[in-house]
Amino acid sequence: MKREAFKMFLKPGFEEEYARRHAAIWPELKALLQESGVSDYSIFWDKDTNILFAVQKTSGEGGSQDLGDNPIVQKWWAYMADIMETNPDNSPVSIPLPELFYME
Repeated sequence: MKREAFKMFLKPGFEEEYARRHAAIWPELKALLQESGVSDYSIFWDKDTNILFAVQKTSGEGGSQDLGDNPIVQKWWAYMADIMETNPDNSPVSIPLPELFYME
């Protein structure tokens, strides 16, 4: 099991909408993530910078950031594009964060 972390960028004023959309995550997206080996997935919000900090455990070849070819993920990206900083393909601007410390 690996742990992966990354940051994304929320547009100002959209924290409640971001939380609302994730509270109602699509069952097919959740199933896809689980089938791909993603578990223990959390996203935190730094209200001072609007940076979203995500951490997840993965047991497969990659994490949620490696599912961009899937139509469900592409649909989710399009759904979220109006409230996040995105790349031209609607994927969220996402920066991997290296782990420097872990305490079990």
